[in-house]
Amino acid sequence: MKAALNKQSPRVLSILRIMTGLLFVAHGTQKILNFPAPPEWEVATFSMPWIAGMMELFGGSLIVLGLFTRPVAFLLSGLMASAYFIAHAPASFYPILNAGDAAILYCFVFLYFVFSGPGCWSLDAKMGRE
Repeated sequence: MKAALNKQSPRVLSILRIMTGLLFVAHGTQKILNFPAPPEWEVATFSMPWIAGMMELFGGSLIVLGLFTRPVAFLLSGLMASAYFIAHAPASFYPILNAGDAAILYCFVFLYFVFSGPGCWSLDAKMGRE
């Protein structure tokens, strides 16, 4: 059983990377493209939320494709750590109360990708970088 599960590990890693990237892109499309339209919230160009949105949109797309996965994941992990401490932690010590649990989870999933790589279904793998 363990051998069969281990054999599927690179594929499941790719699925985790793709789904994480797609969910992350949705945050960027909301901030940059207003889709889905955020409730009464507009992001000013070149503001911190706008820069985060651009990183979410383009970085998340690269994560979905599995292109430059390790360096992009490193940057996005740092983005999410910063987002937690700047936007969430001041509201409350507890992540469940300050709505920062997703930022923490993204931070550590991206940090995992830095060390694990993109998995077998990625452009990095197809180009022989993994």
